[in-house]
Amino acid sequence: MRNIKTENQRGQQKTSLFDKLRELFRGDTAGGAVLMVATILAILVANSPWAHFYHDFIEMPVEIRIGLFQIDKPLLLWINDGLMAIFFFTIGLELKREVLEGELSELSKISLPAFGAVGGMLIPAAIYAAINWDNPENLRGWAIPAATDIAFALGILALVGSRVPLALKVFLTSLAVFDDIGAIIIIAIFYSHEMSLVALGTALACVVVLYIMNRRGVSDAAPYLLVGLIMWASVLKSGVHATLAGVVLGLFIPMHHKKHPEVTPLRDLEHDLHGAVAFGILPLFAFVNAGLDLRGITLEQTLHPVPVGIALGLFLGKQLGVMAFCWAAVKLKLARLPSTVGWHELYSVALLSGIGFTMSLFIGGLAFEGVEKPFDERLGIIIGSLLSGVVGYIVLKRSARGGEAY
Repeated sequence: MRNIKTENQRGQQKTSLFDKLRELFRGDTAGGAVLMVATILAILVANSPWAHFYHDFIEMPVEIRIGLFQIDKPLLLWINDGLMAIFFFTIGLELKREVLEGELSELSKISLPAFGAVGGMLIPAAIYAAINWDNPENLRGWAIPAATDIAFALGILALVGSRVPLALKVFLTSLAVFDDIGAIIIIAIFYSHEMSLVALGTALACVVVLYIMNRRGVSDAAPYLLVGLIMWASVLKSGVHATLAGVVLGLFIPMHHKKHPEVTPLRDLEHDLHGAVAFGILPLFAFVNAGLDLRGITLEQTLHPVPVGIALGLFLGKQLGVMAFCWAAVKLKLARLPSTVGWHELYSVALLSGIGFTMSLFIGGLAFEGVEKPFDERLGIIIGSLLSGVVGYIVLKRSARGGEAY
């Protein structure tokens, strides 16, 4: 009996350990950790004797041709324009779910993070613009410090544990969603190239088809994904950035199956894609984009207005913008603080919102695409995000009080 009991206990321990590991890799902490490892690996390789293999890898030409239709890009752009469209697709899914059934469905819950997100975009952009005002080419990067990396930010929030009130995580998540909406609008308006009317017309026709399918109750995901693939290729050729096709497609995926309301195609897709995005696409994106060669960087390059503007925009601009706009909204009674969150906790989240890593790298690549530059914007992104993450963690750990565990 003792042996049987011991074996059962071992089995329970194994199951418990497996469950803990499974929960860990479902959470935001693991996604942020993998992203960090990919970033460090990219920097190490880019500064090693094997750096030329790294650059050959990201510049490797990849071509798809069907008749007269051809897409010929280096691997770096296939990842940035192709795989990142899947990431933006998950943003579209998340946005629709949150609006219909989540935290963004109640005005009382969204007003404070909405005001914070507006301030967190305007003030960093203003700081960057003030530092680079005399150089029109440098000004192209004004939107780089306006973004927030939700994977990193939530990962650091999760490290503090159950002392963090659930309302604080909800606030940060909602803030990041509004931030993503702002980034999508910025990319569509300011970082699109010369338009091809034929390709744009084809993309718009795909939007019409998606709308008709949605209104007629088509519930299977496959037809939407097929039309979405055609739309992505059309947007890619149109001059509008191709990742926007992912967002649009996500908004048309039905929330519930027409004949089986308990089936949720949108939630199922979001769940199925989470692992691939968090542990595949985003780390791969970080690896091919974060390979900053530190060996040739001089003090003059470090103090160049572009990286300085980005770093100050992320570290100072984000916290100032989020806090100022939230404070004004509360004082004007346009919003209210959650009952379990004080200004100290909110300040820690304002600091964490300065981690702009993934979206900042993405916008930076668009802003200075094909530009000969005496600077590297990635230096400012890494410095600003690192400062925001470290200081945000310290402040959060000191100020967090007991709350509902998340």
